[in-house]
Amino acid sequence: MDTSGLQQSLASLSRQALREQIRANVYTGSTSGLAPGYLQANLVMLPADWASDFLLFCQKNPVACPLIGVTEPGQPFLDDIGAAIDISRDVPEYHVFHNGQLTAKVPDLEAYWRDDLVIFVLGCSFSFEEALIQSGLTVRNIEQQRNVSMYDTQIACQPAGRFHGNMVVSMRPFTPKDAIRAIQITSRYPKAHGAPVHFGDPTAIGIQDIHRPEYGEAVDIHAGEVPVFWACGVTPQNVLRQSKPPICITHAPGKMLITDLLNNALAVL
Repeated sequence: MDTSGLQQSLASLSRQALREQIRANVYTGSTSGLAPGYLQANLVMLPADWASDFLLFCQKNPVACPLIGVTEPGQPFLDDIGAAIDISRDVPEYHVFHNGQLTAKVPDLEAYWRDDLVIFVLGCSFSFEEALIQSGLTVRNIEQQRNVSMYDTQIACQPAGRFHGNMVVSMRPFTPKDAIRAIQITSRYPKAHGAPVHFGDPTAIGIQDIHRPEYGEAVDIHAGEVPVFWACGVTPQNVLRQSKPPICITHAPGKMLITDLLNNALAVL
């Protein structure tokens, strides 16, 4: 079965069953559209002596890095997001960085886990996609069964300690009328990046070719639609390349940790 067909078959599974498929490396694709109703999370794993700087970075940049939880050093579990979740095995794909360079893409962290790693669990825009759909809006990446389009920008994050760099954004196209509704809906989910940071002309934030995202896949933008951009949890990966910690592990863009937290439990208004 191809990845898109497998994704369709997994869409009806419970989050527990879905995580079992991911843990067994049966499914390694995008998690967009899967486990509706439950918060999906971005991950950053750093040595303990870098963790305080990154915690400050998250506090200074809550839109790009909405903090859900932090583990104790060497612990791949966090009861707040689900007692049965093993964060070192329950993500479809991990990226390993050494000194800011991507050195490995792996399905689990058996070969890379360290007792000094601290895991930061961050909110993800996939969590508000269900709310958009329930309001009658079409989320193009889900409609086309593609990973969401993500782009590097010239929007600078607030530096903190050893961390600095620019924001990464995800994009979903809407008609102007639907874009206004999308802004209203996503504003209720600050732990999933909240309202968009930009819409319209992509060059205004440093994106030169909307049809060539740096991460994820391009989606169709129909006549009369405008691109709408949300802060993205891939931002830390961009920052890590600039800040060059000796080792860092993240999720692969678009391939998130599915938690047991309800999206609506984190909504406001």
